Amino acid sequence: MTLVRELVAHGVDCAGVVRVAAARLGLYFLEYGTSPRPIQVVYDRRDSAASRLTPADVDWTLVRHARLLHVSGITPALGHNLRAVVHRALDEAEAAGVAISFDVNYRSRLWTPEQARACLTEMLPRVQHLFVGAADAAAVFEVSGTPEGVLERLGRLAPRATVALTLGEAGSAVRVQGTVLRPSRRYAVTLVDPLGAGDAYAAGFLWALLDGRGVQEAVDAATALAALKCTIWGDAALVSRPELLDLLASDSHEIRR
Repeated sequence: MTLVRELVAHGVDCAGVVRVAAARLGLYFLEYGTSPRPIQVVYDRRDSAASRLTPADVDWTLVRHARLLHVSGITPALGHNLRAVVHRALDEAEAAGVAISFDVNYRSRLWTPEQARACLTEMLPRVQHLFVGAADAAAVFEVSGTPEGVLERLGRLAPRATVALTLGEAGSAVRVQGTVLRPSRRYAVTLVDPLGAGDAYAAGFLWALLDGRGVQEAVDAATALAALKCTIWGDAALVSRPELLDLLASDSHEIRR
């Protein structure tokens, strides 16, 4: 499968990929726009292989032996089957002592704020790392105001979690054990493509923690990776570890020879 080959080429272990007979790959179509024309996304997921996945189809040893389980809020939005898969994944992770990370990733074309809120508020008390954009916090959880106030209220929904609130051009704020952290550095970015910046932020944050770094270093790595993603077309942050470390260590954006 072309998709699997592409993932493997970027170092992703696809040994646990489940193939569903006589099913199609879910798609989305992207129409780029510049202000005032918005970027438009059209989903084509009906009868996709993912929508047919059930808990019985998954090799749960992959979760039991993981260092961390990362879940996207898009997955439970795709139907009852996948909500059951996510609940089982959370059960397996908790039983095995595996940390759980959750990115709200609200998609208004997949479900309503009320549906998302009812589903996600049931899951959030179980997570150790929560990522949410300010717009999603307002839409789904009806939480707005200062970053500190929003984080405090989100912390009630996910009392065990380090909560990362992304703020677009204003950066981010992260609440850990009652303390709010901000990035040590902000980047002047020449924007090429904003899609995937939130995912890059979460990836940088989790990478730093799994690499044995502290939470402030995780905030800084997340900020740097999100900035780098915005300079790349497409929604994948095709950034190497050396590139990320180089940006974190350097104050210069001059040509390097």
